Amino acid sequence: MPAYHSRFLETECQSIGNFATLPFRQTKDAQLMTSHVDPDSPDYDILDDILDSFRANIMFRNFKIDGNADCTLIYGILWISECLRMLQPEKPQDPLPTLNQALVKLRSSAHENIVLPGDAKFPLNQYFQSPGSAADQLRTYITQMRMELAGRLVARLYADGTGKPSKWWLAFSKRKFMSVSLSAF
Repeated sequence: MPAYHSRFLETECQSIGNFATLPFRQTKDAQLMTSHVDPDSPDYDILDDILDSFRANIMFRNFKIDGNADCTLIYGILWISECLRMLQPEKPQDPLPTLNQALVKLRSSAHENIVLPGDAKFPLNQYFQSPGSAADQLRTYITQMRMELAGRLVARLYADGTGKPSKWWLAFSKRKFMSVSLSAF
C-alpha cells in the first residue's frame, strides 16, 4: 500500500531548495477549535493536508517524494510527531496537559531548534536540498508553519471537549515516520 502524498503536488508555488512554501491560513486562538476545513473547500491548505494524512503516513518507513509539496508534508509529519512526544507525561503518574498548557508548550517549542536542510544535524538531508541564500526566508516559513500546525493539532487533540487530549492521537507519539525524528536537534 503506498503512502498518501500531498494534494498540493500540482499547485504552483514558490520553493526554497525543494521545500514548497505553500500558503496557509492563519487562525486566531478564538477560531482554533473550529479550524478544521473540509478537503473540498477552497480554504483547505497544506497544513490541513498534513494533519489529515498524518495518522496514515506515520506508519510508513519509506516515502517516495513526488514533488516539493511532499517535502513540506514530510517535515510537517515529523513536526507533529515531535509535538505528540512533547505532550506525553514524563512519568506515567503525571497528568496530561490541559488545552492551554499544550498550546503554550507547543507554540514556544515551535521557535526552538530549527535546523534547516543542508545543516549537519538535519535528519533528511538526502531528500532535501539546501536553501542556500534563502535560509532566513525558509526559517521564517518553517517557524510560522510549526506555530500554526501546533495550534491546529491542539484543536484536534482536544476536540471532544473533555479537557484531555485524544488517546487516539497520542497513541502515535511513539511512532517514527521514515525511522527519523526531529528530536535529534
